Amino acid sequence: MIEATRSSAKIGLALAGGGPEGSIYEIGAVRALDEALDGVDLNDLHIYVGVSAGAFISACLANGLTTGQMCRAIVKHEPGEHPFVPETFMSPAVGEFVRSGVKLPKLFLDGLWDVLWHPSELRLFEPLARLARALPVGLFRNEPLRAYLAKIFNRPGRSDDFRELRRKLVVVATDLDSGRSVRFGEPGLDHIPISKAVQASTALPGLYPPVSIEGRHYVDGVLLKTVHASVALDAGAELVLCVNPIVPVDTVRSVELGVMQRGRLADRGLPTVLAQTFRTIIHSRMGAGLSAYETRYSDRDVLVFEPRRDDYSMFFSNVFSFANRKAVCEHAYQSTRRKLLRNRHRIEPILARHGIRLRTDVLEDPDRDLWSSVRLNQRRRPTTSPLKVNLDRALDRIERLISAG
Repeated sequence: MIEATRSSAKIGLALAGGGPEGSIYEIGAVRALDEALDGVDLNDLHIYVGVSAGAFISACLANGLTTGQMCRAIVKHEPGEHPFVPETFMSPAVGEFVRSGVKLPKLFLDGLWDVLWHPSELRLFEPLARLARALPVGLFRNEPLRAYLAKIFNRPGRSDDFRELRRKLVVVATDLDSGRSVRFGEPGLDHIPISKAVQASTALPGLYPPVSIEGRHYVDGVLLKTVHASVALDAGAELVLCVNPIVPVDTVRSVELGVMQRGRLADRGLPTVLAQTFRTIIHSRMGAGLSAYETRYSDRDVLVFEPRRDDYSMFFSNVFSFANRKAVCEHAYQSTRRKLLRNRHRIEPILARHGIRLRTDVLEDPDRDLWSSVRLNQRRRPTTSPLKVNLDRALDRIERLISAG
């Protein structure tokens, strides 16, 4: 066995958003990278950059939580730790609905007054537009996320203060009233608690209310960029590892694999249509950004890990199911391992430039699974459905065909 070495290169990690399922996908993916990259300590990188769900994972890594700890938190309650339960972060924003209800009578009377006194100047949609101001700005509360992170970051050896971390952490959010990105953790904004910054970065409009910090309102940082890898590159990172769960699904094989009856996302209603639209816009923008990096940072390297467009195990999983959380995490782990192995001839020279070795012995181990790697004796078979097994086998065949071509 070759003795593990530590690269002296400046390595950054940039993690994108993706909601609760994105968080779980990223945990599995970074666990695979942690095992496969010899010379990289994911708890001791040059810089961590996170946006939305990626801010949550980046902040945990920068605070010393290992990839193994995060994996275990998905399926069990470790002594002294707090389990990662997605349901905690999806509690209804009752306060928003109450505030909206309080506004409604006045808005209705104001609209009625305008109609009565200026009937010739108004159209029907104008009073309705006025009433739209009463709609809640968020369906779910994001305060539980802040409280959750504050608890785990205030344990011994950790910190909720950017300035006390050993390594640089940047959490990206969007200033709602200016439409500009802000970088919590950089001078001038490093006094904001990390937990509060992550709460702001994950406040996706419509789902969560904007987060008020020192008189300004902040929302999800993914509105401007997807992974914000340029933040790490500007900070001197020579190699940036990116994980992006936000990829549009391609349903062309969904009928063949038995996932969908007709392969039409419209059959799944408005939320699925909106999600696909959002994913398509975000992913297209990320591609444009990565192309720009090739010119702007020609002497640096960026490696991106994300799901395949036909990765139905990722797209159609309900992470609020305990079994599905485990399945998504291990699927991300295994698919990242497959991508590393399949593209090793392209990836190895890039890693070698930064003193990193790809552990092909780990990647080629057919019996390796996520849970045994983090000291949990839970194999995939007891909690994996036949459909999931068939999907994984089909994806393996597809990837082998692509590799052979």
